[in-house]
Amino acid sequence: MIQRRTGTSRALVHRIVLPFQEFFRAESSSGLLLLACALAALLWANSPWQESYFHLWETKLVLNAGSLRLAHSLAEWINDGLMAVFFFLVGLEIKREILVGELASPRKAALPMAAAIGGMALPAAIFLAFNHGTPQAGGWGIPMATDIAFALGVLALAGDRVPPPLRVFLAALAIVDDLGAVLIIAVFYSAGIDTAALAGAGLVLLLLLALNFLGVRRRAAYLALGVVLWLFFLKSGVHATIAGVLLAATIPARTRINVPEFTERARACLAEFENAGPRPDWARLNERQDAALVGLERATDGVRSPLLQVEHGLVPWVAYGIMPLFALANAGVAFTPDVLHALASPVVLGVALGLMIGKPLGIGALAWLAVRLGLASLPAGVTGRQMTGVGLLSGMGFTMSLFIADLAFPATAALELTKVAVLGASLVVGLAGWLLLWSGPRARPALEGGA
Repeated sequence: MIQRRTGTSRALVHRIVLPFQEFFRAESSSGLLLLACALAALLWANSPWQESYFHLWETKLVLNAGSLRLAHSLAEWINDGLMAVFFFLVGLEIKREILVGELASPRKAALPMAAAIGGMALPAAIFLAFNHGTPQAGGWGIPMATDIAFALGVLALAGDRVPPPLRVFLAALAIVDDLGAVLIIAVFYSAGIDTAALAGAGLVLLLLLALNFLGVRRRAAYLALGVVLWLFFLKSGVHATIAGVLLAATIPARTRINVPEFTERARACLAEFENAGPRPDWARLNERQDAALVGLERATDGVRSPLLQVEHGLVPWVAYGIMPLFALANAGVAFTPDVLHALASPVVLGVALGLMIGKPLGIGALAWLAVRLGLASLPAGVTGRQMTGVGLLSGMGFTMSLFIADLAFPATAALELTKVAVLGASLVVGLAGWLLLWSGPRARPALEGGA
């Protein structure tokens, strides 16, 4: 009985932890690709071929479907279209963390939530201290963001000096940070509201919620309505990427499993595979073996929640496609004399100091306060030095900061200055955080089968 309970507990822990492990591996490795694309954009934008760089993203692409006509530049299709898929994945991650992850209980959520709030409030305050009363004051949301791919990527470079709970904490903090960014974009960075389009979006959202309530689990139904939801938001004035987050909230997260039926089907498929032909490792699969694997895949697919299925399918596309493309399209800035002369401007100082000083100080201060008040406790085996390192890595704004900058300062000189500030600050805090973590003691390995 004890062995059975232990096996069941391990299986449950595996189900909860596996999506996070896959997410961490994809996000951390994609950080290197993001860096490569950002460097490529900078080199291209300052090369003899710089005109081709800016001309490419200004190229108009037109979509005609009946009476529907969408005409946007390539950069707009990336920022308003593909980034809606990115925000859809963010929404799925937020929902999973709230249901079964680090945000599933008030006690577990207290530390990353407190740290994230501090890491958003202080950078915004620093930016406003430099830019209050100026036309650039609306950019206060830029230094509030954390780029989870870059942060986890640098954290991975520190190797075994980073205990696993610290990785989980950083991921949870970044997800809360993303939730804050989504709310800020929806409330403060939306244009004039078209009430008719917004009402249409509300109707589609109700249909999505009804599908969930009725137990519909076909992903195609949700994704088709999600496209319609995105179109309504595109016309409404509320930024279209918010459609991705709202769609994610409606994706069913419940697992439906008939244990005896699933076990019987899985065993039958495995038996068929084993008895279907030769078993040497080098042998190719025959038709019976392939059919047995397809049956096992369908049996497994039938019991996984739609949320996990969609998230698992999207992660590589977002991590290795959408985010690098966004970086290539948005990180390029030409270092003209005007840009270089304005590096000490209030907008540059507000963004750079907000990310380099505001993020780590805000995260550290509110995390310390939450622990001091007994609302939370530090993750097991995590030191103050490591928390400081994570605070520094959280100052790598990049993707989300550049995205908000494009909303705050569309096609203005301030946007170019903001890009310089975000890229420079992200590089500084990334190196500082990595050095602080890498130069520290190695993390103690977990005891095999520990208590």
